[in-house]
Amino acid sequence: MMRCHAEKVQIASQKRFPMTQSDLATTSSATPLATLLASAAKLPHLTEYRGVTTPRELDAPATEIEALVSGAAAHDLGWMRRVTVRGEDRFRWLSGMVTNMVNDLSPGTGAWNLVLNAQGRIQGDLTVWREGDGLEIEISADQYDRLLAHLEHFIIMDDVELVPLGVEPGGAETALGLTGPHTGDVLGRMGLPTLPEPMTATRVEWNGLNLRIVRGYGALAPHYEIWTPAAGVTRLWRTMSTAGAAAVGKTALEAFRIAEGIPMYGIDMMERDLPQETSQTRALHFNKGCYLGQEIVERIRSRGNVHKHLCSLELEGPVPEAGTELESPSKGTGASQTAAKPGAKAGQITSAAELPLRGGSKVFALGMLRAEAETSNQPLEYMTGTSAGTARILAGPPNL
Repeated sequence: MMRCHAEKVQIASQKRFPMTQSDLATTSSATPLATLLASAAKLPHLTEYRGVTTPRELDAPATEIEALVSGAAAHDLGWMRRVTVRGEDRFRWLSGMVTNMVNDLSPGTGAWNLVLNAQGRIQGDLTVWREGDGLEIEISADQYDRLLAHLEHFIIMDDVELVPLGVEPGGAETALGLTGPHTGDVLGRMGLPTLPEPMTATRVEWNGLNLRIVRGYGALAPHYEIWTPAAGVTRLWRTMSTAGAAAVGKTALEAFRIAEGIPMYGIDMMERDLPQETSQTRALHFNKGCYLGQEIVERIRSRGNVHKHLCSLELEGPVPEAGTELESPSKGTGASQTAAKPGAKAGQITSAAELPLRGGSKVFALGMLRAEAETSNQPLEYMTGTSAGTARILAGPPNL
């Protein structure tokens, strides 16, 4: 029994390379969409991302960002994996392993969760979905093996089994994404339903395919996942294009993620971090009862704040690399001097990107900031090579 304690779109550290069909044949991590597009007349550049090989870009950067910001963008989600949680104890056990609600999920709804160790440190993130009376978890490929091993370690006297979905011969599945303010129009033209609320899901029969339609979380635009048998990728991808969705690669998706302020585990959230340090309260439920690491989370909530927070930033200046130091203003005045000394270390950039927008390019970032820097809410300074820049803390999603 587990105890209660128990290019204009520019992103730091990118990797780019061309790949042929023969290359893909020997690359087991290539997504079904990457394999499909390798046969196109214009071979896309591919990249390693979240444990798979996926298209890096599929059109001009400004065109891809425009689709995400103002239209509808079709893209790969082949790095997502699904696991069903079986057994009589599945609800109780899974609730004891994650930070958000499980028992009270309604059929067809989901919740984003953090996974902690007994010391309250973040081991990864996943989404829990309720499918009828069943439970599923959705994990990115780069976390899949490690998180499954972590979860299985705590199946002791429980009637619980974790069963990967869609990996058996002839039954492989994958997901394509549809993101942007006009996703509803595209889905309607495809004859697919829209979902009025985020974190909801449904199933439909479409042109002989059994599809799972999911609306995930989005800060600036609706985000949809369409799960399909891998054999249906060609039909689904081409129909999305015909219905008006622009093809978008990983680079634009990453830039949009950063602008939305949605952190990624392994980049913006690390194993050393505590849940409240990430500022992601949507992943926490304070009245659900016991779960691994809950004592630490509750102690922080009841006794005081943490000393750093992940914050969304808008930058003026060059795109900094991950790990770039942020400092308090070198010429602090007024309230800024009461919170931090001029030139004092204020935090670090975790990810940054430049977006080419209609009104001009903007640079956004996520950064882990010390509490005094966040309290002072003054512009922070950074250096990229010999070029200086400033960072402003955003109170909410930016106006693009």
